[in-house]
Amino acid sequence: MTRRPLLEMSVETLDAAIAAARGGADRIELCENLSVGGVTPRTELMQQTRAQVRIPIFAMIRTRGGDFHYSAAEFAEMKAHVEFAKLAHMDGVVLGILTPDRRVDIERSAELAELADPLPMTFHRAFDELKDLQMGLEDVISTGAKRLLTSGGAPTAAEGAGALAGLLRQAGGRITILPGGGIRPGNLRTIAREARAREFHSGLSNLLPSSGRGHGDFEAGVRELVKLLEEEARDFEPAPRAG
Repeated sequence: MTRRPLLEMSVETLDAAIAAARGGADRIELCENLSVGGVTPRTELMQQTRAQVRIPIFAMIRTRGGDFHYSAAEFAEMKAHVEFAKLAHMDGVVLGILTPDRRVDIERSAELAELADPLPMTFHRAFDELKDLQMGLEDVISTGAKRLLTSGGAPTAAEGAGALAGLLRQAGGRITILPGGGIRPGNLRTIAREARAREFHSGLSNLLPSSGRGHGDFEAGVRELVKLLEEEARDFEPAPRAG
């Protein structure tokens, strides 16, 4: 039987990471301040999550919200954050740097990928702001990134499912395309059938608890995503995973 696609969950707290793992997630994207798309988690949060969560953890490397063009001082800070992630025994890093004219900053992204080695680098949804996604994919591959998190240039993965399918064909197994952006139990099946990826990314922000509540709904949502991916794995052979 075909193995189900991998599920990565984006979280900003230790409790959410634990709930995601209990729900059956395969990997955590750890960040803080998801309201701005996520920034680098504090070293203390990385260490605490690493101590209590056994599945792989990828740390976001982003100094601030807003655009993805960084000053020299911000780039130096990103390099320090990569080192913090390695010291905290993260399993990968997630980042994205663009030029002012909305192209992939190949040189600086490659420098961070080399610094992160042997941790794999995921190029995140900064990609969706590029002028040319097809050229951008080739640029991302040239940085040494192992994964690309994208909604296909659309506000959500559901809206960009057709473009995601095209990117998967173009990638041809050279890099893992990770569809993400508004993925929920209600739309995952449709996205998965059009963009037959090996990995999917979700945050389920609509199920995160308000102050004082537990993470039961969030855990149940993760469990439902896993169940749907298991069901879909019986119906199709996903696109090849990058080596």
